[in-house]
Amino acid sequence: MLNHTKQYINGEWVDSTGSETIEVVNPATEKVIGKISSGTKDDVDRAVEAAKDAFPTFSKTSVDDRIKLLEDIANEYENRKDDLIKIITEELGAPITKSEKIHYQMGLQHFRQAAEELKTFEFIEERENSYIQKEAIGVAGLITPWNFPTNQISTKLASALAAGSTLVVKPASKTPFASIILAEIFDKVGVPKGVFNLVNGSGSIVGEAISSHPDVDLVSFTGSGEVGSSLMKNAADGIKNVSLELGGKSPLVILKDADVKEAAKTALTQIATNTGQVCSAATRVIVHDEMHDDFIKAMKELVTEFPVGDPQEESTFMGPQVSKEQWETVQSYIQKGKEEGATIAIGGPGKPDGMERGFFSKITVFTNVQNDMTIAQEEIFGPVMSVITYKNIDEAIKIANDTVYGLAGYVFGNDKEELKKVALNIRAGQIRINNSKSDISAPFGGFKQSGIGREWGDYGIEEFLEPKAIMGMPS
Repeated sequence: MLNHTKQYINGEWVDSTGSETIEVVNPATEKVIGKISSGTKDDVDRAVEAAKDAFPTFSKTSVDDRIKLLEDIANEYENRKDDLIKIITEELGAPITKSEKIHYQMGLQHFRQAAEELKTFEFIEERENSYIQKEAIGVAGLITPWNFPTNQISTKLASALAAGSTLVVKPASKTPFASIILAEIFDKVGVPKGVFNLVNGSGSIVGEAISSHPDVDLVSFTGSGEVGSSLMKNAADGIKNVSLELGGKSPLVILKDADVKEAAKTALTQIATNTGQVCSAATRVIVHDEMHDDFIKAMKELVTEFPVGDPQEESTFMGPQVSKEQWETVQSYIQKGKEEGATIAIGGPGKPDGMERGFFSKITVFTNVQNDMTIAQEEIFGPVMSVITYKNIDEAIKIANDTVYGLAGYVFGNDKEELKKVALNIRAGQIRINNSKSDISAPFGGFKQSGIGREWGDYGIEEFLEPKAIMGMPS
């Protein structure tokens, strides 16, 4: 049992002012693996005070000092590799190979990239009679999700530290232990007292206290649109900055000239990775109507290459949903799809055969989907795909953009002009063509209801800075 009921405030592990705890469950076994403190408003007050007191000094540290700090964090992060992989597999249910190749690696890359960005980042700009200085925004409240326990917290932490801001962090209560390891890493490398503070607990208490606190200058949140809207309202009274990375219903447009088997493999990879618990996952697959039948046939043949099972087994591609609640949500959407007239081509309701224990879902593919159906419009956050057909590229683009979201988009095929046309016309924050590799230096964030602001690279650092213009600065 991992019993960690202290908060990390002002450089020390301290008792919470409350006595309640939250249990953490391994979603593959349904067994409790530990507990954390259910933090209080008073805990947040102490953490914000520590961050506020540390800000005047830390915000004035040199760029070279912050580069070294980020490099030290990355080096110690590597030293804790085995611990991070182990706990992500246990608390999230991510297959152990994915915990290493995706979760662990993405967290590491954000710290490395932020250090690299600082080497060329311009904090000062001179224009005719204006001297423009970018200054750290102040105390930043970071509220992070459960689906990527190292990636989402690391990109925020790295950018904020690079900018010179101080921090109060609330990780998701379903997957808190990776963040606790990060706190241990920060403590080990000597992050100055008060610069980083970690308060575990529920969103309704700790998250609300952070977003409404008068001394928090920026709230950076990743999660659902509903919670993001609530946090914006909490932040409104203080006129504080808000950065939101929210949901998605991303399209994958498959061109008529695409290799059908490769297209099918790409689509299945999108919904099976992290058990479909990815805000940028391509859950709406838009295929030419003449390709539809061959595409479905290819997916049926390939789905066995994405085995669902024990996350501890290296052969497993897809693990469980993170919780019973999330499993039930996914099941309700599958039922809704059937009720609205879509056809299940692969998978369906219930758990895979032989997997009665654990929150496992089947990879599920719907055909005969109209884009106005619930399963095509609402974020399911599970391994559920809607296949929608089109007759020409203009119609495909129209379908792709017919959503309240705009986080990501994907296009797969060979015709260079059509690839460019689709990529340039999808209204989303990040587009990938033909399985292109992720670029951690490029901005990540959404259009429309997918969020406000950007993360990753220099754009991520900019979120934690305020520009000050000085006219007539003496030379």
